[in-house]
Amino acid sequence: MHPPRTERAFTLLEVLVVVAILGILASLLLPTLARSRDSARTAVCTSQLRQFGLAAQMYWDDQDGCAFRYRGPATNGGDLYWFGWIERGAEGSRRFDPAQGALWRYLPEARIQTCPSLPAQGRRLKPKAATAAGGYGYNLTLSAPLDRPLFRISSATRPTELAVFADSAQINTFQAPASPENPMVEPFFYVSTNEATAHFRHAAAAAVVFVDGHVAREQPEPDSLDPRLPDARIARLRTRILVLP
Repeated sequence: MHPPRTERAFTLLEVLVVVAILGILASLLLPTLARSRDSARTAVCTSQLRQFGLAAQMYWDDQDGCAFRYRGPATNGGDLYWFGWIERGAEGSRRFDPAQGALWRYLPEARIQTCPSLPAQGRRLKPKAATAAGGYGYNLTLSAPLDRPLFRISSATRPTELAVFADSAQINTFQAPASPENPMVEPFFYVSTNEATAHFRHAAAAAVVFVDGHVAREQPEPDSLDPRLPDARIARLRTRILVLP
């Protein structure tokens, strides 16, 4: 008869060595996975802004070169904006209808969703409506009040340098659940030269689509970061890309 076989167990030292190796491998892989995730989010955002740019160009063609307004009249218990109709009422529970937006008919069937990097703000994100409404802001230079003539896109003598839409958000401290003691990030609907509403959420850069349709990453205007929540990276875009010469 053969002698009984004995199973050799791992020693405590061997187990600790394996755990240490796995820990080292995880520490090497996690930053790579995080970069891959961020790159995927940036790619989705860039694609969506490009769709916005193409939709805007089709709109201008159909409207004899006239740009759409940032905001329209009040109607049906809510307000019309370039991105759709949003109900007045409690923040985070208001109804939202994107089909009433200026560009809806020109967008692909999948429509445009909120930039995936915006929900990554987590618990400090304050939604504006019950469903997605925002994440991209319209350049106010291209808009006009209801009592003024529409802006003609042919007035843009630098189409490669004039922004149409950009990643956008603002710091809210005045609407619950936000407060001065609890500043929160919320989607915003325009970018301008005098307010910190551009959101540099892609590796400290903001994605911007220009009048000619190309999308680029932009850095913030120096010393324009909103100090109420500095790590959220909400600031102003460069003045040059927001104004006419």
